[in-house]
Amino acid sequence: MPRYVSLKGKEGNARRGPGLTHRIDWVFVRAGMPLRITGEYEHWRRIEDAEGAGGWVHFALLSGVRSAQVVVDLAEFHDRPEDDSVVSFKAEKDVIGWIQECAPDWCRLSIDGEKGWVRKTALWGVDPGEIVE
Repeated sequence: MPRYVSLKGKEGNARRGPGLTHRIDWVFVRAGMPLRITGEYEHWRRIEDAEGAGGWVHFALLSGVRSAQVVVDLAEFHDRPEDDSVVSFKAEKDVIGWIQECAPDWCRLSIDGEKGWVRKTALWGVDPGEIVE
């Protein structure tokens, strides 16, 4: 059941339960941020972010376009999925990029027009061993 999506717009209310009558516990304010779906009820999805914060959001606020968040202090992005390849650029913790593809141990992300391969251990928003084409 758990799977990853991204926040479609600039803002999304996370509610205590699946419905508009439930109190808003959290407001996500980063467009494109990766979120993990951990439950479903009708048109509502229970989600959590990289820190475990979450709640219920309407499915219309979510996108199937995959993103990932850097979770290490400074991630090195390479021109190939190999440790000894050229480092194309670096990204700091909490930077969000769009997943282009993932091999078992590496993902290729696009961040502000730059593309590069980074080890999955530096990311949140993709499972270990998950292949994304």
